[in-house]
Amino acid sequence: MTRSLQAVAYTRPSALESVPGGRRLGLETSRGATPRGVEDHPRFFAGFLTSPQVASAGLLAVADVAGARYYQQQLRASLDPVVTGNGDRLRFESFSGCGGVYARLDVLDTGLDGGEVGHGTTNVDVNNPLREALSRIGSDDPLHLRVGPDEMAVTTLDGPVVEKKVPLPDRWLRGFAEAQVIAAGFDLRAELPAAEAVRFLRSLPRSTARGASRSAGWVVPSGRGLRPTTRPLPGAVCLPGPERLIALQRVLRHATALRVYGPSLAGAAAAASAWEVVLHGMRLHADAVPGGFAGILR
Repeated sequence: MTRSLQAVAYTRPSALESVPGGRRLGLETSRGATPRGVEDHPRFFAGFLTSPQVASAGLLAVADVAGARYYQQQLRASLDPVVTGNGDRLRFESFSGCGGVYARLDVLDTGLDGGEVGHGTTNVDVNNPLREALSRIGSDDPLHLRVGPDEMAVTTLDGPVVEKKVPLPDRWLRGFAEAQVIAAGFDLRAELPAAEAVRFLRSLPRSTARGASRSAGWVVPSGRGLRPTTRPLPGAVCLPGPERLIALQRVLRHATALRVYGPSLAGAAAAASAWEVVLHGMRLHADAVPGGFAGILR
């Protein structure tokens, strides 16, 4: 496996702070690529989140996937999600340690208020104290988001410098490209309203995220929902292990719909699928791939 050693250095830990009138979520970034070239600590956004509790749950879901193993044990993966500024959205992405799940949270323009979204890609620090703080965000808590160090942090570094040297596998880059190629062959197979989405996802068998995956199954649209089937009927979608969707359960109470994507099935072989929870101003996406993304596992 090809690996390149990259120093991931944050000016300080990411943190959720109480400030007059609400809270401020500071997500610290490491070295990343921007249209201006490589920067040590790029800044992508500074403004308010229109749905703080929803965004917090979505970010935690992406972090959950980064630390999970669904079908086999691998070397410890990078636990820091990747953040991208696309001009019209902020995108947080991660792969599970086994390469079997790709997670993506898109915070769209309607989910952001008061700041211009920059362009570029880097790692973002989601540490344990931050995870605990995000889990306590209330529905009425105003939340200001800063992705990247502010001007004062860049010049003064108030607080300890947090440095981590991790082997960052080149396979992550291959995996992002492969996820796009696989998704290009998907079609929308079903769209469930909120109540049916919650019912279906909560009905899935639960297991530990590090446990062995159950064999692949299939679901088929039925009325306004989905029902399991023992074989790939026309229009069916493969689910390579129900535990791969556990992370989506973090946002269920905020869901407005569930969209299910997959390829046309040929034969009884397991196939990849994509599951997208529609949220207010956001989309939480999980791709489940039997055997894992080849680019990740090479």
